[in-house]
Formats: sequence, C-alpha cells, structure tokens
Amino acid sequence: MENSKAKKLSKKVWLFRGIMILIPFLFFAILEIGLRLAGYGQQIPLFMQNPSAPEYLLPTPDVVKRYFAKGAESPNVTIETNFFKKIKPEDGIRIIVQGGSTAAGFPYGFGASIAGMLDYRLKQTFPERPVEVINTALSAVNSYTLLDFADEIIEQQPDAVLIYAGHNEYLGILGVGSAYTAANSHGATLLYLKLKNSRIFQLMQSIYSSFSSINTTSNSKQNDNARTVMAKVAKHKNIPHDSALFKQGLNQFEQNMSLLLGKYNKAGIPVFISTIASNLADQKPFSSALLSEEEGQLVATVQTDPSSFELKQLKQLEQLSISNKSADGYYALGQVWLKTQEYDKAKSAFVQARQHDLLRFRAPIEINQIIETLAKDNQVYLVDAEADLTKVAEQYIIGKSLMIEHLHPTIKGYFEISNSFYQALKSTKVFGAFPHPISKFNAQQELPVFDAEVVWGNAKIAGLMADYPFTKQPQQPDYPELKSWSDKLGFAAYKKQVSWLDIANQSLQYANKIQDQLTIIKAVKLLSDAMPDNESYAYQAGVTLISQQRPKEAIRYLTRAMDIQPNNTNSRLALAHAYTQQSDYSTALIWLDSVLKIEPNNTVALSVSKQIEALPVNELSN
Repeated sequence: MENSKAKKLSKKVWLFRGIMILIPFLFFAILEIGLRLAGYGQQIPLFMQNPSAPEYLLPTPDVVKRYFAKGAESPNVTIETNFFKKIKPEDGIRIIVQGGSTAAGFPYGFGASIAGMLDYRLKQTFPERPVEVINTALSAVNSYTLLDFADEIIEQQPDAVLIYAGHNEYLGILGVGSAYTAANSHGATLLYLKLKNSRIFQLMQSIYSSFSSINTTSNSKQNDNARTVMAKVAKHKNIPHDSALFKQGLNQFEQNMSLLLGKYNKAGIPVFISTIASNLADQKPFSSALLSEEEGQLVATVQTDPSSFELKQLKQLEQLSISNKSADGYYALGQVWLKTQEYDKAKSAFVQARQHDLLRFRAPIEINQIIETLAKDNQVYLVDAEADLTKVAEQYIIGKSLMIEHLHPTIKGYFEISNSFYQALKSTKVFGAFPHPISKFNAQQELPVFDAEVVWGNAKIAGLMADYPFTKQPQQPDYPELKSWSDKLGFAAYKKQVSWLDIANQSLQYANKIQDQLTIIKAVKLLSDAMPDNESYAYQAGVTLISQQRPKEAIRYLTRAMDIQPNNTNSRLALAHAYTQQSDYSTALIWLDSVLKIEPNNTVALSVSKQIEALPVNELSN
C-alpha cells in the first residue's frame, strides 16, 4: 500500500517537474505567436511575387534588411533584380547566380553582371528553350549570406548555381573584421542566422539596437549616411597576414562554402564556382606595415619614378619588403620590375603587395586555394576566371584595362568573367550540347549594356573613390566629362532623375534614328526581358528580330506576346512569318489557321496561306 502511494507521489513529482520545465517554453511560444499576430517584426524572403504580374517572381531588392533590426540602419545595397516564372517552365533552363558586388555587376548594373551577360547570350544559344538566369548577388555580402540564401534558392529548382564570391569575407556583412558583425564566432553567427526570423529575437535585437544608438547624435548620423558602404563597413582596419583574425576569415569562408555546397549536392544541383580576381598592377595597397622614415622615403622615391634607382636601392627595397612584410614595399618593387620588363617578378611582387595589404578589401591568395579545393567535390565545377582574365591582361598582370579600381571589373573584365562561366557551362553540357553556341567575338559585339549605363557606372565609381579607403577624408567626386547625349542621360540616371527604362527607350529611339541595328536589337530584347508582362515590348522585339533575319530568337518574344494577349492576331501572323523564314511551312500554316479562326477574313493570313499551299509538296513537308 505504501509502495503504491510512493509510486503515485513519484509520478506527481515528475509530472510537476515536467510542467515546470514546459512553462518557459510555453511562455516563449505564446509570446512568439502573440508578436506575430500583432504584426511585430519582419520576415524578408529572398524571392517575392511581382505585384503587377503574379505569375512572375523576382529577388527581393532590399533583402539585406533581414540582417538588421527593423528600423535600424542597414547598408544601402540592393539586388539588381530580374523577373522569372513562378512555375518553372517545362524544358526550361534556370540558373541562379550568387556572390558579391562583382557578381552583381557593380557599378554598371544587371547588364554587366554574370547573370545579365549570360542570360542575354544563353537566350541566343538556346532560342527554342525558356532561359532564366536569376541574379541574387549584391554588394557587401559574403559566404554567410550565400549560405543563408541556399534553401530558398533550392526551392526554385535551379538547373545550376553559379558562384563568384570571396572578396568580402573580412569586411562584408557578418565578416570577421566588419562593423556589421552579428557575433564573434562562426557557430554563434550561424545560430544568429537560424534565429533572425524569430519575433522574440527581433524584439531583443531592437531593444539592444535602441540602447546602443542612444549616444549617436543626429548630426553624426547624417554625416555617416553620406559615406560609402566601404567607408562604413571596416571595423578592423588592420588584419595582418597570418594573424588570428586573418585565419578566422579563411576558416569562415571554407566552413560556410562547404556547408553551402553540401546543401546543393544533397539537392542534386550542380555548382559552378569561380576563382576571383582583383587589380594587381594599378591598385596601390590601402594600408601597409609601418616603415622607418628612411625606408618610407626609399619606397616613396621608387613610387615617384620607378626607373630611377640603383642596384643597391633595389636590394634595400627587396629586403625591407620581406622583413617588414610591407605591402607598399612590395608594390614599389613590382613597379620597378614592370619598368624593367621583368614581368614574372613584377607579378610576384604585386601579389605579395595584395597579400600584405592590411585593409582586407581584396581577397588573399588563400581564398582561391580554398575555392580550387572545394571544386574537387562531386557536382562542383571550377571556373577559373582569374586565369582567364590574366590571359588577356597586359603583360599577364591584371590591371586597369580589366579593373576599374581595386576589384570591380571594367566592361571588358565583366565580359571575360561571364565568358569563363559560359565556356564552363558549354564544356560540361549540364543542359546538353549547345545547339547555337555564340562565339566570343559575336558576344562581344552585342553586350547587354548601353553607353549611358557605362557613364552611370563611372559616376558611381567616382563617388566611391572620393571617400575612404581611397582618400583619408571625403572629397568632391571627380565625375566623368559629359560630352554626348548618352553621357548626359547616364549622369541623369546617377542623379536619380531618370530610370534604366528611360535609358533603354531613349537608346532605342536614337538607334532607330541613325539605323544602328545592333543597338536596336539589344534594346528591344532587353526591354522585353526587363518587362516580360508587357505585350508591346515583346511584339516589338519579335518583329525586329524577324527584320534582322533572326527568326529563332523572334519566336521566343512573339510567343511571350501571344501568352499575354492570346487573341492578338498580329503576334500570330508574326509567328507564321518567323516559321516561314525558317522554311517550316507546316508550322507557319498552323499559326495562319489560328488567325483565320479568330478573323476569318484576315487578308494577310488568307494570302500567305495560299502562297504556302501552292509550294511543291516536298517543300511543305520540310
């Protein structure tokens, strides 16, 4: 009897303990639900529905805000978005690009990006298949953001993921040396990424943010808002090579990328990951180890005139560079070797200058070594963009012909990077053989970037280089000289007085005026791809391509126009014209018949049908 009572008492005790343990969890669950019901907090998805065309999705432009408390200041960086179908098309090719500002096409925009250049070229390569190359790259992000995006990218069922990243591991958002660091360890930062959508966590984050900003004056905020992202992001301005923080950045990159590639491997998605490049010959180190007055004078003398030196001075320069791990010393040494045409030695010195640049805005050699190792895994393909850029660089040293400043490519540089990915996709045949490969020469003749966009981008770079780390204090930007109408249009876009759509339409108008056929073709295709729910742009692109004897490409846009306005007989007639150009008369007749079902007395359809039916039987069967 007593044993029975003891057992019952023991059960009650354990039940009571269980309830006590559950109470905190129940409290937090109720609080979380209550906050959500009250509309508190935010959950910013990577992809959002296009409000004007619900059948399309697009990357959320300000997705970077997901890493900051609601109302807190976040970097002014956005995704250059493009539209893609909510339901993946049958037989479609869907590629998603990940990375930082270079992958995003900064400063020239989507047309210069890996996604933009590949989308334009692959649509010519696969004219009969739906092609979607989707950009999720944006400035100032690193491997944490790439990893955070992975599950949402997998949901979109891409046929491949392309990655160009690694420069922002130290000073990008959540980087080990960044002012935008969430935690001081890799594990804690991964936990932060898991918790960031919790409303309780966001409440705590908001409270902390409000307390931490109490002492910030409105004037300092206003001044800070005028600074560039590069000026705001650097917390640890000196990270020596082989220091603990340096190694932490490498470990962060390797671990995050391994997790990322593991996710894609598990989902059966092939990944193309590229080596990354930066300016070696024409970018002086941002920060260098301190030198004595005499050593500093030697370096300054050589930098002023690399050709006026003595053998003794050269030996001194070599010694001080090695012993002090001086980025400035190595850079001066590289300039000397460049002047004496000893290019291998020059390149080696420039690489060491980048290695020992204490301000880590350019990735060190080790990042590419990690990328090359990661690419040995299953379903991971190495794209060696750095090697391809080196092949076309002056003296095989990447400099100002390919890089604008420290790491953002020129239009030529961007094309070379996109070409590296194109050739890798072609050789691996992940989508099958390329039916209509576009040669490098032909692709260069029709780049998806307008002249005004180049001026727009150059103005952005002028603003960037007028602030830290290019100057000690913010300066007045040295904007490009405005000569032509397109120069003025591009600068107006920089001033936010006109949009990209204005640039495209005005470029098309001017191209029509002077009969610039390549710009006409480029403009009509880009306008339709930028506004895929616009029937007028799609039809205009289709008929323009027909007029240029490019019927296979025309079909893509005319089909799009017909999908938007199914009963538009002009689109159906144009489709019949496109198939006639290819001598596919049986398909042309099908489209002509569809016109006659809508408009039985359509004179064009009747006339062309009679002409086709009068052809010899053997031609009709082709």
